[in-house]
Amino acid sequence: MAELFLKQAKEYRQSRPNYPPELFRFIASKTPHHDLAWDAGTGSGQAAQSLSCIYKKVIATDTSPTQLEFAPKISNIHYQQTPPLMSISELQQVIASNSSVDLVTVATAIHWFDIPNFYEQVKFVLKKPNGVIAAWTYTASMRISPFVDPLLEEFYRTDCKPYWANLAVTELVDSKYRDLNFPFEAVDGEDHTGPFEFTIERVMGLDDLFELIKSWSAYPAAKDKGVELLNEDVIERFKSAWDKDGCGQKNVKFPVYLRIGKVGNIASG
Repeated sequence: MAELFLKQAKEYRQSRPNYPPELFRFIASKTPHHDLAWDAGTGSGQAAQSLSCIYKKVIATDTSPTQLEFAPKISNIHYQQTPPLMSISELQQVIASNSSVDLVTVATAIHWFDIPNFYEQVKFVLKKPNGVIAAWTYTASMRISPFVDPLLEEFYRTDCKPYWANLAVTELVDSKYRDLNFPFEAVDGEDHTGPFEFTIERVMGLDDLFELIKSWSAYPAAKDKGVELLNEDVIERFKSAWDKDGCGQKNVKFPVYLRIGKVGNIASG
């Protein structure tokens, strides 16, 4: 995953929206203790920053040192570059010992993981039986305006499609994580593991939308093949759609889809 976002790490940090406080309050309400959280695939630390306000210590890991360079430096967050795959011995050295972590989070990243291997790591480090794993994503189906939304959908599904690194990954995100294999128990107070829906709200101009598109993995992949996805024609079509309602700045809504579960008395291995 690291190499996919290497070229636009700065754009990723600047353009990606922050997750809503309600998401973290909900997750934290399902963990009996708030001592240690592991944010896997932290990227540039958006989720880790929010977790640091709730948990005494956050271990935030990513395979990309470039992404980590743009993460906020906060006293109770320990950032660590990790290899794509870790043995249990490495896991204990770098992350935590057996049954010692209250919460594992993965923000818009688990679709890039070796998921079966990662779940073994999760089962090892989470406290039994009530340690919690929370994985969430948002899709490209932002709610901007009746004029922009269909154009963006077409751009995502048609223009970008040849340049997504892995269509299976894209399909998993588009399923709102309904199709994510998630072998964990429902957390207390819930009768299923999701997806639960939350909403990010962010005021954006058209240039902000273009910067967000440039942070998608398809954009540099197309560039590498000599294709400018945001060519003059595409920009003009977006500009025309954006200006139709007369509002230069728009309140954009990003639906967020959360899968959450507890480890139970599952033994790792």
